[in-house]
Amino acid sequence: MPDNARWMKELGMMPLRIVVGAVFLMHGGQKLFTFGVPGVADMLFKLGFILATPLAVVLIIAELAGAVAILVGAFARWAGLLLAVDMCVAILVARLQGGFFTPYGYEFELTLLGACATIALVGAGGTSVDDWRARRALKG
Repeated sequence: MPDNARWMKELGMMPLRIVVGAVFLMHGGQKLFTFGVPGVADMLFKLGFILATPLAVVLIIAELAGAVAILVGAFARWAGLLLAVDMCVAILVARLQGGFFTPYGYEFELTLLGACATIALVGAGGTSVDDWRARRALKG
């Protein structure tokens, strides 16, 4: 493989990880610091979820921890899978009836679903904790 192709492959997932991680970090932070657990639980209850308060806590932790995991590329495949499921639920429960286009539709969530699925399938790429751990395991 030519040197420029290897360099691009090493850095190829980084822009996606930064953007997806930042989006989920902001949304998880908004849920925690703006709405709070009671506000998120109220939203989930209105959407028909039972046990809304424990689910709100899980949702906030999943978005914040998943964001950090994707940003640094640690357990990125698992974080991508977790957040892809999060987006599937958001589309099916909260956005599908709004049509495709924002502000009420699911196009944003679908885009995040695709990005998270890509991270889950491909991994974090080079310049990630996952890559560093894999290289370290090969050495010794």
